[in-house]
Amino acid sequence: MLQITGVSRRFGEVTALSEVSLDIRQGEFFALLGPSGCGKTTLLRILAGFESPDSGTVTLDGADLLSLPAHRRPINLMFQSYALFPHMTVAKNVAYGLERERLPRAEIRERVEEVLAKVGLAEMAGRRPQQLSGGQRQRVALARAIVKRPRLLLLDEPLSALDKKVRAEMQLELKRLQHEVGITFVVVTHDQEEAMSLADRIAVFSAGRVEQVDEPVALYERPRTPFVAGFVGASNLFEGAVHDGGLDGGALGVLPGTGDLPEGTPALLSVRPERIRLEDFGVPDEEAPEEPAESPEPAGESPEPEPEPAAESPREEPVSEEPVSEKPVSEDPESAEKPETAESVEEAVSEDPESAEKPETAESAEPEEPEGAEPEEPEGAEPEEPEGAEPEDAAGPSEGAGDAAEGSGDDPGEVPDRSKDSGAPEDGGVLRGKVADVSFYGGVSHISVVVPGRPAPVLVAAQGATRVRTGSAVALHWAADDGVLVPQ
Repeated sequence: MLQITGVSRRFGEVTALSEVSLDIRQGEFFALLGPSGCGKTTLLRILAGFESPDSGTVTLDGADLLSLPAHRRPINLMFQSYALFPHMTVAKNVAYGLERERLPRAEIRERVEEVLAKVGLAEMAGRRPQQLSGGQRQRVALARAIVKRPRLLLLDEPLSALDKKVRAEMQLELKRLQHEVGITFVVVTHDQEEAMSLADRIAVFSAGRVEQVDEPVALYERPRTPFVAGFVGASNLFEGAVHDGGLDGGALGVLPGTGDLPEGTPALLSVRPERIRLEDFGVPDEEAPEEPAESPEPAGESPEPEPEPAAESPREEPVSEEPVSEKPVSEDPESAEKPETAESVEEAVSEDPESAEKPETAESAEPEEPEGAEPEEPEGAEPEEPEGAEPEDAAGPSEGAGDAAEGSGDDPGEVPDRSKDSGAPEDGGVLRGKVADVSFYGGVSHISVVVPGRPAPVLVAAQGATRVRTGSAVALHWAADDGVLVPQ
């Protein structure tokens, strides 16, 4: 229907439009989307006849549109400010364009009543604009634009003056009216949500150029340029080079993605937050060292506090010291303080039968092995493990138990090691990191994950509330089809 070919427009040294080419179809709701100053409004004014391009052509149904003056073009423009006449009623505002064409009054009245009924303002035909709400004034402006039954209706930021709730209602209203009247709509907006909800197709503008033209879902899922990937919705962008069907992200390893780019080409990998699956290990870093410290205590450290009070009891009893001190004192005065050696204990038992009554813990040990007679013997009381009897070896079992705890896959002590990993594991996991922030709005949990080797956090979106906590170690997964390779 509308063919725009190579249109350019410059204002001094500023290039507003540069070789813009578009094809807008009959009955289509088409959106021009982009940030402020990208040239979308300039193109709209060229179509309406308020601006003339420096170069290029515009045709409507094959006929040259640029040769016609603005008031002769089958095009209507709905201004952002609505531009209603404050001294006229709603019906008079809508009928103004028809009266300028000098149509019969009966036809004017019939068409005005018809269009007011479509926009839901039939009962407010006699009111003035200042007596209406923002959404109602927007409907009046829309009714005035469509009452002339143009081939093409241009809307310049039509919903920007409305609050969020009314804007959402009017988005549905605009879509309904467009289907009912069958007019081709071209809307200019900088609101991605508005464009995605209204348009059948979207043209994304940047610095006077068209970056991509596509349907909303295809535009979101398969961006073709870095600007589109970053502007249309939230996206995680990774820099690197194409490698083996993915992206070589350097320290991050090879990240899965798809795209028709040659091997080694510098590229960006775009991954939408809702496409990332998060695996939560559920243990903050401050809790990780506590659990490995508790696991070795039953193995070697827990008996230590128990024999300490027992170590004082035999020294306080003079009866237990006298029979033993007769022979060890004659050999070495310090031997009474070193009963841990198995040889001294055996000699004491063999030479003095009364020493058999001395050990208090002999019931838990073998009758012929009074090693448990001394208070510190339970550390080495394990069968045939004499090295555990020395105090220096007490640290050995605890270190071994800690190593075993770290090596076990079920122990939370493994979490810090996972958080330091990077790259693409074989199980489909892509990155590992730590949760920096968790927020919840719009029915979606938004999670920021700090990944080693990446300056910006990775954004993850999960539907509904999440149990992930700040500081948790996590793994991030996504399929190759969920990552899009974009030429850099």
